[in-house]
Amino acid sequence: MNNSAANTGRMLWAGLRALLVLTVITGVLYPLAVTGVAQLVFPGKANGSEVKSGGKAVGSELIGQRYDLPLKDGEETPAPDLRWFQPRPSNGLGTNSVNTQYSIILSGATNRSGDNADLIQWVKDAKAAVVKDNSTTGYEVKPSDVPADAVTSSGSGLDPHISPEYAELQVHRVAERNHLTVARVDKLVADHTDDRILGFIGEPRVNVLKLNIALKELTQG
Repeated sequence: MNNSAANTGRMLWAGLRALLVLTVITGVLYPLAVTGVAQLVFPGKANGSEVKSGGKAVGSELIGQRYDLPLKDGEETPAPDLRWFQPRPSNGLGTNSVNTQYSIILSGATNRSGDNADLIQWVKDAKAAVVKDNSTTGYEVKPSDVPADAVTSSGSGLDPHISPEYAELQVHRVAERNHLTVARVDKLVADHTDDRILGFIGEPRVNVLKLNIALKELTQG
C-alpha cells in the first residue's frame, strides 16, 4: 500500500515537473525567441505592416479601409468622401471618416452565386454609383469602363488594393475635388502602382491607403 502510494506520488511529481518544464519552454521561451527573431528580421511585418502618416499609425497595408463622410441623421450608411480614392466595396470595411483609425466589423465573401438576384442588383447599383460619382465636367464614365473590382468585394472583404484601371477611373474626380491637374493625379497613381510579384505572380495593383496618404501630402504641401 505504501509502495503504491509512493509510486503514485513520484509519478505525479514527475508529471508536474514535465508540465512546468514544457510550459516554460513552449509557453515562455519559444514565444520570446520567435518574437525576438521576428522583431529583428522583419519588424514591420511582425507589427502588423503598419502604415504611418505624420508620425502616427493610420492603418495596415494588408487591410482595406473606407473613406466616408460623417454619418448624417437618417442615413444607414455614410456617403463616400469623394475627395479620396475609394476602395473595393465590402461589408468588411470599417467606417473611417477621419483617416486615422479603422475597425474590422466582419470578414468574408457574400457566398452568393453569379446568378443570385440580390448579387446582380448589388452589382448594378454599385456600377451606377461608380459611373455617377466619377463622371465630371468634360469626363463621362461609361458603364463599360467600370472594372469588376469597382463593383465586387474580394473573398475576404478586406482587400486593401484596387486595380490600376479602377484607380485611373477615379483620377478625374479626385483631381476636380482637390483642385489638382489630371496629369498630377495620374502621375500619383502611376507612382503607387505595384507590378506583378517577380514579374508573373498576381496582377498589378494599387494600395488605396498609401495612395490616399500621398494625395493628402500633395494637397497639404
